[in-house]
Amino acid sequence: MFVVTLTYVADLAQVDDALQDHVAWLDQQYADGVFIASGRRVPRVGGVILARNLSREDLERRLASDPFRQRGLAEYAVTEFVPSRTAEGFEHLLP
Repeated sequence: MFVVTLTYVADLAQVDDALQDHVAWLDQQYADGVFIASGRRVPRVGGVILARNLSREDLERRLASDPFRQRGLAEYAVTEFVPSRTAEGFEHLLP
């Protein structure tokens, strides 16, 4: 499983201009079954994505196709972890 942290490196107006394309990209990742959650950071300085069921290389390839990255609007930090415990109802996240 991976936690991806996006940090905006451009003005929010530029981010907003690319948001529709970014959401379409997110939709494809959900449809492919690799993203399980995503959303804005608070305060609005970027976003967070939870991903699973793919290799680091595949994740990096997918992130490279994000319109935010392609337009130079965000930087990405990827943290891989192996869940060893979950709250009730989230057991499906365990390996």
